[in-house]
Amino acid sequence: MWGVQPMGAPRGRFEATYRCYPVSFIDKTHLENGDKVILPPSALDRLASLMIDYPMLFQVESAKEKKTTHCGVLEFVADEGHAYMPYWMMQNLLLREGDIVRFRSISLPKGTYVKLRPHTSDFLDISNPKAVLEMTLRSYSCLTKGDVVLVSYNNKRYFIDIVEVQPGDAVTIIETDCEVDFAPPLDYKEPVVPQVTNTQ
Repeated sequence: MWGVQPMGAPRGRFEATYRCYPVSFIDKTHLENGDKVILPPSALDRLASLMIDYPMLFQVESAKEKKTTHCGVLEFVADEGHAYMPYWMMQNLLLREGDIVRFRSISLPKGTYVKLRPHTSDFLDISNPKAVLEMTLRSYSCLTKGDVVLVSYNNKRYFIDIVEVQPGDAVTIIETDCEVDFAPPLDYKEPVVPQVTNTQ
């Protein structure tokens, strides 16, 4: 309150803990297609007093499991003490409804390269999977190595592993020209070449 920094907190660094709930709890299921969260109004007040750079990006850590990911924020309308997140993000962090999650403001480098791996090969059967991915990734502010993201297309859900990002293990993909590479799907099997037998 009043813009006063707590003792020992670095200037310009936001840190807070919240109880997390899926975005479906507040009828914002469209946020499942992206990495934006909803935080309480007090978070905006603190972020403004700390003069945090835009876009506002956060490192998110599950208190119990010590797993981390990164995200952006869409609105500051959550109940005080609560954060609403896409359910796929909660799954990545091994969180259940009401678990404690820590948010820290962070600055990430712009992504130059990302390697993705679909869980199922039927994702590659989409008429233009690269275009679908590009459209989907417009709803994301950052990507974290090791995360599994959700792509919804034609009433079907596809899960995609973030195998690699450069530079580093987490990058922002806002206004970047990022090279995208695909690893074979998790369920991919090498085609079996029929054995030719000599009948002589």
